[in-house]
Amino acid sequence: MNDRDTFLKNFRGQTIGSVNAQSSSDESFQNEVLRPILKLQNDLFIAVFINYIVKNKTDFYSLSVEKKLSIIENSIMKDIKFRNALKGMIIGLFTIDEYAKYINNSSSLNKRMMGMLIERLKSQIQLFEVSTTL
Repeated sequence: MNDRDTFLKNFRGQTIGSVNAQSSSDESFQNEVLRPILKLQNDLFIAVFINYIVKNKTDFYSLSVEKKLSIIENSIMKDIKFRNALKGMIIGLFTIDEYAKYINNSSSLNKRMMGMLIERLKSQIQLFEVSTTL
């Protein structure tokens, strides 16, 4: 294992969630790789989303909570440029071996990745209640 891979694994921290013999390869990848990266990058995702709503959703702060939740989901699912930027923030923290596993099943793993990110941002909706600029 090269220095970059060792650094990334140590930097991200331990597996989040359980991984056992019955876990699917996607579930194992999710708990061993995706969850630790999403946790590590959480503050960056918050800052990126605040920047996104300031630039693209000027009325966001006046909307109902339900509408804000909908905007979080739609922004990630439908704005391909934004979605790809978020994916890059995650994939950039993969080791070479993890990237090889990712490209073999990228469609399924992308769905998991974006679903978990959407839920993470939705669960922190209170951080988007007050207009904040970077």
